[in-house]
Parts: sequence; C-alpha cells; structure tokens
Amino acid sequence: MDKELSKNLVKQKQYKRWTTVALVAGGLGIAVYFLNNTLQSSIKANKIRISTTEIGDVENTLTATGEVIPAFEQIITTPIKASVKQVYFTVGAKIQKGQPIVELDKSLTMIELEKLKDQLALKQNSIEKLKMDLNKKIFDSDINDKVKQLNINRLKAELEDTKRLQKVGGRTQEDVTKAENALRIAELEKSQLENELSYNKKSVGANLKDYTLQASIEEKNLQELKHKIKMADIVADRAGVLTWVNDKIGTAVNEGEMLAKLADLGSFRVEGSCSDVYAEQLKVGLPVIVRINDQALRGMVVQIKPAVSNGVIQFAISLDDNRSTLLRPNMKVEVYVITQKVDNVVRIANGPAFNGKRKLPVFVLENGKTARRREIETGLSNFDFVEIKQGLKPGEKVIITDMSQYKHLDQIQIEP
Repeated sequence: MDKELSKNLVKQKQYKRWTTVALVAGGLGIAVYFLNNTLQSSIKANKIRISTTEIGDVENTLTATGEVIPAFEQIITTPIKASVKQVYFTVGAKIQKGQPIVELDKSLTMIELEKLKDQLALKQNSIEKLKMDLNKKIFDSDINDKVKQLNINRLKAELEDTKRLQKVGGRTQEDVTKAENALRIAELEKSQLENELSYNKKSVGANLKDYTLQASIEEKNLQELKHKIKMADIVADRAGVLTWVNDKIGTAVNEGEMLAKLADLGSFRVEGSCSDVYAEQLKVGLPVIVRINDQALRGMVVQIKPAVSNGVIQFAISLDDNRSTLLRPNMKVEVYVITQKVDNVVRIANGPAFNGKRKLPVFVLENGKTARRREIETGLSNFDFVEIKQGLKPGEKVIITDMSQYKHLDQIQIEP
C-alpha cells in the first residue's frame, strides 16, 4: 500500500511548480521586451523623411476640387428655324476668325422672307389707296363748297332784291321771309359740307396712320428676318477651339437652339467645389492656391453659387496667371482656399507625422545618428507647411514620416 504524502511536502512541490512557471514567464517577458527594443530602436535613413524647421508664413486652407475651363466660351445658337446642312469642323479643331462652322438650310426662312415682303407691299398699296381716296374726297368737297358758296351769294342777291321790291310794293313780307329761309338753308348746307370734310380728313387720316404703323411693323419684321438670315451664316467671330458642335446632318433645329461652342484657350478659370460643411468659411475674395501636379497657381474666389446640390457648394476662381502653360481645358485640379494666414512663424514641411492633433510627439535629430522624442504644439497647417507654436526652434531637423510605431521609445538610432 502506498504511503500518503504529508501536507507540507505537497505544498513545497506546488510552490516549486508555481515559482518555476513565474520565472519562465518573467524571463520570456523580459526577453520579448529587450528583443522588441533591439529590433525597433533603430531605423534605416532611407525609410524616413527629414525636414528642417524655418521661419516663414503659414496659410490655413480648406480642401476642394476644381476643373479648368476656358475663361471665355461662346455658345453659338441658330437665329432661325432650320436644319443642319453641313458641318465644316469637328470638336477640338482650331478655328480662325471668319471661318464657317456650320451651314444651315435656309429655304423655309427664305419663303417666310418673301411672304413678309408681299405683306409689306400690300400695306404700302393700301396706304396709297387711302391717300388717293382722301385726295378725291377733299377735291370733291372743295368743289361742292365752292358751289354752295356761289348759291349762297345768289340767294343773298335775291334777298336784297326782294326787300327793295317790298318797299315799293312789288313783294310781300312772305316773299322776304321765303328768301331769308332759302339763304339760311344754303348756309347750313355749306356748314354741314365743311364739317363732313373735316371729319373725312380726320377719319381717313386715322386710318392712314394705322396702315402706316402696320407697314412700319411689317418693315421692321422684314429687317429683323433679313438680319437673322445673315446671322444664320454660322461663322466664328473670333479665333478659338471648337469644344462642341451639332454634327448631325439633317437635324431640325429651332430658333435659339445651340449649334456649337467656341472656346478661347488663351485664358482659363477654375470652377471649384467643396463640401457644404465649409459654407460658413467660404467667402468671395478669399485667396486660393490651385495645385497642378507639383506646381501651384494663385487666384481668388470671385463667385459662390447660391444653390447647394448633394451637399456640394460650387464657386468660381479667377487666376492671377490665367494664361499659364500648365492649364488645359477640363483638367481636374486640387484647390486650397486660404481662410487664415500667419506671418514669420516657425514652420516645417507637412508630412504623415502631423495627424491634425494640436499636441503630438515628434522625433528630433540631435546628431546625425540619434533622434529623440519631443512633445510639440502645432497651429495652422496646409498642404505644404505646419505652424509650430511650441517645442521646436528654427534650424532643427525633424522626422516627418509617420513614427507612431515608435511612440513608446524616447530615442531612435538612425542607421545609414
């Protein structure tokens, strides 16, 4: 029969077992710690970017996108209802001033022109007819008026003779009254004739004025149509590049419909867009940096469109150098709108080490082989630079590569 172990002996064995486990675990932890420090306390020089702090200006920017478009783009429309007969150039062609772009079929408009000419001739003929009628009425009325006047003169003489004869007993009072009535009637008839003549002059004159105004309108319509027909010769009124054209031969086009777009590629502007989150910061007059590849052009916000579409605000940018050789139509560019600026501050090139936090650690080179961690405070920043408010002096060399995996270390060795 086996002998039962004593309680003290059991406790001693358990203690030894746990001590052994603790020593092994502690040893492994220490080994891992030293191994980790050994492996990660140094970094190759070609794996990092180093920048030197300096004194300069820093501009705070909000990020946007942009598209380069011609500063001037002429939209050419058809002045008449017609159809596309011939297209002389394709999109992208360079066109000189005076060169035809599109030929329109004007046959229907020419028929309309002839119709207007006939209507104008009809109105002018009606005017001449009215003038002739008026002249005839005036002439006839004038003759009648003269006849009436002669008749009145005769009746006056007869009235005088009747009165003389009455005095000598050759006529009665009734004869005198009859002669006076005859004279009165003749005078009223003459007055009626003169009033009718005056009315006819005014009536015919009003009709004549109406016809004259109608003829004037017809003539203006005719002149307008002639001008439209002349403008229907679609030619370039300036040199440029054809950016769009209706090249569908035989297509019917209505008056005012677009036929082509002609752009002057000598100068450009930028149409920018950004999130409406920046609506309060975006203002007309703010300076802008337009980055094309690794080069930058300066400009200014000149217009902000009032409408917000799908959370995006659009704005127009006028460039200081709008004739730069870097610019190409429809080119996509990066846009940075400058909202704030500080002058003559400590700054450093922007890089992955700066993550937007105001206070953060960086590694500063103390000599060519050692970089020591230091806490700094940043200010304004943009694509190029970060303002250093505290922690760095001009002339110090700083690693601007992302060093977050070394944040537990106080210093790092830089290996060649």
